[in-house]
Amino acid sequence: MTRPNILIFMVDQLNGTFFPDGPADWLHTPTLKALARRSARFANAYTASPLCAPGRASFMSGRLPSRTRVYDNAAEFASDIPTFAHHLRRAGYRTCLSGKMHFVGPDQLHGFEERLTTDIYPADFGWTPDYRKPGERIDWWYHNMGSVTGAGVAEITNQLEYDDEVAFHGEQKLYDLARGGDARPWCLTVSFTHPHDPYVSRREFWDLYGDCDHLQPEVPALSYKDHDPHSRRIFDANDWRSYDITEDHVARARRAYFANISYLDAKIAGLLDVLDRTRQEAIVVFVSDHGDMLGERGLWFKMSFYEGSTRVPLMISAPGLEPGLIETPVSTIDLCPTLCDLAGVSMEEVMPWTDGESLVPLAKGRRHESPVAMEYAAEATISPMIALRSGSWKYTNCAVDPEQLFDLDADPHEMRNLAEDPAHAATLERFRVMAAARWDLEAFDAEVRDSQARRLTVYEALRNGNYFPWDFQPLRAASDRYMRNHMDLNVLEDSQRFPRGE
Repeated sequence: MTRPNILIFMVDQLNGTFFPDGPADWLHTPTLKALARRSARFANAYTASPLCAPGRASFMSGRLPSRTRVYDNAAEFASDIPTFAHHLRRAGYRTCLSGKMHFVGPDQLHGFEERLTTDIYPADFGWTPDYRKPGERIDWWYHNMGSVTGAGVAEITNQLEYDDEVAFHGEQKLYDLARGGDARPWCLTVSFTHPHDPYVSRREFWDLYGDCDHLQPEVPALSYKDHDPHSRRIFDANDWRSYDITEDHVARARRAYFANISYLDAKIAGLLDVLDRTRQEAIVVFVSDHGDMLGERGLWFKMSFYEGSTRVPLMISAPGLEPGLIETPVSTIDLCPTLCDLAGVSMEEVMPWTDGESLVPLAKGRRHESPVAMEYAAEATISPMIALRSGSWKYTNCAVDPEQLFDLDADPHEMRNLAEDPAHAATLERFRVMAAARWDLEAFDAEVRDSQARRLTVYEALRNGNYFPWDFQPLRAASDRYMRNHMDLNVLEDSQRFPRGE
């Protein structure tokens, strides 16, 4: 059979509530709006975990963090866990990554045959939280509100430099794939770090949102005491007491965030333009690893089960999938089996241990009734948290925090916790039963503590004496590029041209 090429666009920290049916009308995103028109659009897609490394490991493997053991941004992603890159490569695909995937540990490929850039974040155990020290704040790597007070305009930043490189190498790889040096089908993942904070954008995109009507959150900041216990821990982790956040700070941060969505739109436009001009066809997937609260309720960044943090955009343009809106809740862990399904690649050997399921039947009109499961066990937690989304309901639980139950149809901003409302006792009990069947929270807590203690011990040891970093170092063989004396110039010039000459 002829297997389809696959082009995956992953972005970082993009709030899915701004994608109710593709990008909101007021966003300046012509490329993503055009992609939406030809895509199955999943309006209620959720991350497996609202943090980069756990969310990405789950996206790639189809397994929740309790199965991948990637609990936080410094937890090793084990090499024996198959990812969609492994499944596709095993079936004959050429698999390639340009950009971020936040792999921690010495394996920096996880099934990708080729990686075009280094990662933007470290690959070691240095960012390990410690449940033995509740409330400890590690200033040199925890978020702080300086990302909000420092929002504004710049022509180059650490993040802009990175994503410029990611897009460039992605385009170059598409040109290379078009030249036909390898007959295999390909899967290219282009993974950006925007619109992740700090909230700083280039002037050309900043200027698009000067008269934007969405520069203030829909739910104003709540007082510290009015937040649930986990949200208060997020505030403490973000060092909120050291900053005086004004409405102007909020407006500038949101403006830069929206501007960076437009920046990404322009980068994706360039990649799709190369795909089109080189006459290649591919399934196109657009997804984020998690969201950003962006000032709603006074919360910023992620680390929460509220909608802004956990809901992500998800669009899939593929032959056989009718474009249109799908409102059934789904998860990013469903993408691994979905990609394999679209490629005609079997996951049968590992499916019994996979948490996700293919979205192809749902996109073709069949019912999808599995609840969406989420986990979080990183910064601002002192014990693992879990959540379930089913129908209009969202339920959260943690051994040390009160349960939460929200009816998202009636209360989309999650302002009324119904967990103690006798009128909803039956619904609460139904979720308790579902959660108990899936999780042993006491065992989960013990596993996270064991992992943290091991990693902190190893990290301290490896930082003594000679240090051998795990950060991915992209290498390009200069003797195989352009023109060298072991190459036939006549063959070279024609083979490296697309379309071919006469």
